[in-house]
Amino acid sequence: MMHSLISWIAVILYALAVLSLVAALQGMVMPRRGERLALFMAVLAVPLHAAALWQGLWTAAGVNLALYNALSLLGWIMVTMLLLATLRQPVQSLGLVVFPFAAISAGLAGALGTPAPTLVPIGAPVDWHVVSSILAYAVFGLACAQTVLLAWLDRSLRRRRAGRLIGMLPSLQGMEALLFQMLAAGMVLLSVALITGWLFVEDLFAQDLAHKTLLSMMAWLVFAALLIGRQRAGWRGRTAIRWSLAGFVLLALAYFGSKVVLEILLKG
Repeated sequence: MMHSLISWIAVILYALAVLSLVAALQGMVMPRRGERLALFMAVLAVPLHAAALWQGLWTAAGVNLALYNALSLLGWIMVTMLLLATLRQPVQSLGLVVFPFAAISAGLAGALGTPAPTLVPIGAPVDWHVVSSILAYAVFGLACAQTVLLAWLDRSLRRRRAGRLIGMLPSLQGMEALLFQMLAAGMVLLSVALITGWLFVEDLFAQDLAHKTLLSMMAWLVFAALLIGRQRAGWRGRTAIRWSLAGFVLLALAYFGSKVVLEILLKG
């Protein structure tokens, strides 16, 4: 009961953060004021979200990374990374995508609990693989949010309807530069995840891991091609957007797609 209550308070705070950003976007409040209020609500939500996660994740047998717990953890990490990033860069607008995801994931974990336990033993070598994988997903999640906003701004500029977006978002060039910084950081973490998977997971191509492994490797190739294309051919704009989204879809299917099948569809 307490777990659900804490989760729902966090959901409400995330929703208020989103509403603050939308109000700024619609001109109901000044952009900077709306962004500050949104960040304040998110700062209040993060410790509550963490408390709910603690109750849902930690068990005597290990960390329970079932589907809704994993989604909630990913949402919390993304919000935490975003808040830390705002100390150095103007990335508050990412909250338009990140805060709704965090709210939905926290709400699912609080309302539906765990469809099937997926326990990861604490202190085992495989923890390196799990931690690097989750961090990679979080960084790529932020990159996906950046890609969505970049596509929105690009489309608005082409149609000459950018309006208040110009006041809330950095320049197109600045957003592209930040996107590739995120992608490069995500590639490092994903590479570590794949390497530690080969080292510490007994059989990466077992029946329940084959799709995850293959899709993760395909995502790695897509992101690698995008970074090389950026470096050597100057890829940007719509090309960068399409490749980024394609890589993220593959990565999301690799982890969460397999979890949906194994924990809900096959055991439903």
